[in-house]
Amino acid sequence: MMVEPMRVSLLLPVTLAASLSAQPNFVSNVMPVLDKAGCAGCHQPNGVASTTRLVFPDASASAEEMAGFGDSLRALVDLRRPEDSLLLAKPAMRLKHAGGLRIKPGSPEEAALRQWVDHLAVTAPVARRQTYTRTAGAKTVLRRLTHSQYDNTVRDLLGDRTFPSRQFPPEDFIDGFKNQYQGQSISPILADNYAAAAEKLAANWEGRDPGPGFVRQFGKRTFRRPLTAEEDARYAALYRQGKAKMVIETMLQSPAFLYRFETAATPELRPYVRASRLSYVLWDTMPDDALMAAAERGELNTAAGLAAAARRMLDDPRARQAADEFIAQWFRFDSILTMVKERRAFPLFNRELALAMTEETRRLAADLIWGSGRNFMEFYSANYTFLNADLAALYKLPVPADEFTKVTFPDETDRGGGVLGHGSFLALTSKPADTSITARGLFVREHILCQQVPQPPPGVNTNLPAAEAGKALTNRDKLQAHLVNPSCASCHNLIDPIGFGLEKFDGSGARREKARVELPKYNRREENKIVEADIDNSGWVTGIEKSEFRSPKELGRILAANAQCQECVVKQYFRYAMGRHETAADRPAIEQVTARFRESGFRFQDMMVALMGATEEQLR
Repeated sequence: MMVEPMRVSLLLPVTLAASLSAQPNFVSNVMPVLDKAGCAGCHQPNGVASTTRLVFPDASASAEEMAGFGDSLRALVDLRRPEDSLLLAKPAMRLKHAGGLRIKPGSPEEAALRQWVDHLAVTAPVARRQTYTRTAGAKTVLRRLTHSQYDNTVRDLLGDRTFPSRQFPPEDFIDGFKNQYQGQSISPILADNYAAAAEKLAANWEGRDPGPGFVRQFGKRTFRRPLTAEEDARYAALYRQGKAKMVIETMLQSPAFLYRFETAATPELRPYVRASRLSYVLWDTMPDDALMAAAERGELNTAAGLAAAARRMLDDPRARQAADEFIAQWFRFDSILTMVKERRAFPLFNRELALAMTEETRRLAADLIWGSGRNFMEFYSANYTFLNADLAALYKLPVPADEFTKVTFPDETDRGGGVLGHGSFLALTSKPADTSITARGLFVREHILCQQVPQPPPGVNTNLPAAEAGKALTNRDKLQAHLVNPSCASCHNLIDPIGFGLEKFDGSGARREKARVELPKYNRREENKIVEADIDNSGWVTGIEKSEFRSPKELGRILAANAQCQECVVKQYFRYAMGRHETAADRPAIEQVTARFRESGFRFQDMMVALMGATEEQLR
């Protein structure tokens, strides 16, 4: 039944009531309501509700596209009983909603939404709006060499192994990686560092000077393409003055060396751009002579030629180094190696153990990427690992005969779960003196499922209530406040239950049966006591059916079989390879690569080759 305009006007502000009394307009009347409710935070392509039928458009969508989106919401309307429509019932929590209460029942906002539901129920779809399509995002066309790429390039170009980038300012992590184009500007400090490094590298060169051909040959390798006529003349003039080292120093400070293009305006340069793109993604360094020759012969201009080149490159040891860099950034080895743990709480944790943790994860990934016919989804479900003496002590397992021996976990252990049972993941997602239920759940959502969890609403008090004197509260007990407060529950219901299931592993990654918790004192003269408390480690993954678990092993099996987790592997590698977050325009390429990944039995190398081909099609 339609809502009467007179009754609506009693509930709504004057301006909103006036607009609703006429034909409802989705863009001006309804979208502001949904924005205020924060619905798009979860219902977006990478949101925790991305698998539902409600997926919001990109922020860059035009008014026409937004109107088309509003019309598409008819799929969530019960045409016979509009008042029972999912579009109304879910945000008002009349039906179970993982996002919690978003629109208060009886509010002006609900009235506005109800009028749109009633409008959709009695009108036919607008033919001109058909299927909503999102607008394409901007493409990245220029990429600065990362610090690791700079070091690897001068190694292969000049034979230098001094790692000049150790003197450069640290790189920022954006969207989980250090190579994202938003953070690749050159600051004045970095420019000075480049100048100093170029001077030192040129001074240290005892390379072979081929004579008159030096400028063209060295320039082609340095710029990863033939020199232009103007460049050739300028650098040749320097060389004729007997300043070969000045040529080197100058070239190493040129944008043509420090940056690389993802696309090229002129057809003759495109094969060289493809060669650089392949080499810096698959090798993290400059193209070799064979790849440059393939570019010159036009072999990289076809999908078959591109795939053949990629396959050859994956057989080179440099491909292992590049894949290792991807894993190290994805799972934030830098944070593991710099974290500090409270000594009394975690006496085994030290720098050597942290190094062993990263090596364990590194070796598992390498085994799955480079082993014959290996299923990479075992990264989350493997029942084996690679141990040294330090890790064996932490995991309470027999010390292996050799360092980082491959060891199968006993059947009775609940460690397993691939990286989810590694000290690297468990320590990384913990506090200095305790675990962090929320951090563990958030890491799984964002890094392993590629789901963006909305930020807390403005003004929300994030402090947990203090425990009562004489009452010992576990971490789970304390976090119940998140689940009963409506402003917190909508997001914490998505992340905290994941952390609950991992609570039998402490902040260093060691297993525990009991939690050591503080018993608050009754008065200031007393000291707080530390007591042991039972741990309720029942967890689940909201949004995944039958996802209850109690250990990393059980969680790993759930995630490894989950379609979003499988696609997230592709998305993470896409972000690393392309240097940017995916957009709606990238969706076909990601779906294509994910399908190839599944068809191959989740072979990571096949995914790498498929992604290079699919993204190359976008850049043509």
